[in-house]
Amino acid sequence: MDDLNLTTLKKGQALVKDVDIEGLAAGLRGKLLSGKDADYDAARAIWNAMVDRRPGLIARCAGAADVMRTVRFARNNGLLLAVRGGGHNIAGNAVCEGGIVIDLSPMKSVRVDPDTRRLRVEPGATLADVDGETQAFGLALPTGINSTTGIAGLTLGGGFGWLTRKFGLTIDNLISMDVVTAEGKFTRASEREEPDLFWALRGGGGNFGVVTSFEFRLHDLPGDVLAGLVVHPFADAEAVLKQYRQALETAPDELTCWVVMRRAPPLPFLPAEWHGKEIAVLAMCYCGDLEKGKAATAGLRAIGRPIADVVAPMPFAAWQQAFDPLLTPGARNYWKSQDFAEISDATIAILLDAVRKLPGPECEIFIGHVGGAAGRIPVEATAFPQRKSHFVMNVHARWREKSMDDTCISWARALFESTKANAIGTAYINFMPEDEADRVEAAYGANYRRLKAIKQHYDPQNLFRMNQNVKPETEMRAAS
Repeated sequence: MDDLNLTTLKKGQALVKDVDIEGLAAGLRGKLLSGKDADYDAARAIWNAMVDRRPGLIARCAGAADVMRTVRFARNNGLLLAVRGGGHNIAGNAVCEGGIVIDLSPMKSVRVDPDTRRLRVEPGATLADVDGETQAFGLALPTGINSTTGIAGLTLGGGFGWLTRKFGLTIDNLISMDVVTAEGKFTRASEREEPDLFWALRGGGGNFGVVTSFEFRLHDLPGDVLAGLVVHPFADAEAVLKQYRQALETAPDELTCWVVMRRAPPLPFLPAEWHGKEIAVLAMCYCGDLEKGKAATAGLRAIGRPIADVVAPMPFAAWQQAFDPLLTPGARNYWKSQDFAEISDATIAILLDAVRKLPGPECEIFIGHVGGAAGRIPVEATAFPQRKSHFVMNVHARWREKSMDDTCISWARALFESTKANAIGTAYINFMPEDEADRVEAAYGANYRRLKAIKQHYDPQNLFRMNQNVKPETEMRAAS
């Protein structure tokens, strides 16, 4: 370990001893990486290319025992600790500058019990890993909209996507979790075991411990879903959005439809003359009987004069992968998000003006609709803050050149500010960038006070702070 930059691993004013680092490495089933290892740079790289941090150590954990040892090592040596799952992490909190990273990405086990319709999954798995196993048994877990998303981060933030209106949020299907606490102890959280911890982890992010295994209930989803895109000229976007919101008022739980506005990528089903031009897209999924799906989607598909309609029966796992090519690693990304009770005329006008000012070909605005089964859970039942049927706007700035940072970030921030007056005030923490620490309390709304109390109990020293941080009571009092 003589090549390790130990100035990044300080305990007070004293450096962590080489012998202690070597002891940690010897005790792991996985691998402990430092800057001298050939695979260090690959291990510290994450999906958002804006984040370029150099942790002192990366513990590539093989199981819960590795996580327990690493948590204790970080705590005992006063190290900054980050926890990495298997997916995107827009804020970049999955990796720290200096300190130590618990890398869970090697832990990818996914096991389905078709008799009990239960799923056991480790935190390094992606949605593709989950779908690949569950769909083989005609079962499904409601998750997100992109197969490269990590199951751990998605779940801890709440988790919503194509199946949410029918089957609830991802957290609504959680049965139990294996958790390593800030003391480095292993515990199980469920409705009966550590119920406060179980409540907080369902939407409270990585504030309360490291989850080493999730247990979910699954739902029947045999056969195909009816899914695909209806692409409209941007010139018709105002009428499309107004008819879209009206159509959703009577949509069954089986139907989910999101809006995407951006410049058209060179999709094979779009005429070449539309490539690079602004478009408004209705992305829909019906997860029920296909004949009923045709009737349920008819109103949405009848809107306007679309350039293309490629809604068709397909395997759910295939639909989950449809947006993967637009979200590959290596680009610079910055997001801003709002929750809306409705898409008002004023909001539509603001959104359309922003699309006319798109700073780059990969920048987009999407609007997701959360309701149905997810909206029938009481807000106090989990830490997830917004249970009423609502729309989630994500302003997704995405670009390649560092020289475009200011332009793209400013565009996203300007749209966020201009929509504040029409927003609810809560937010989906998985869509929040690193610079929104001052928004965390408002994001959790009425659930924030209970989250603070649970944080004080399970992590009073705020070891788990590389996240959308809920500070413990003692730290908040000291700060004031």
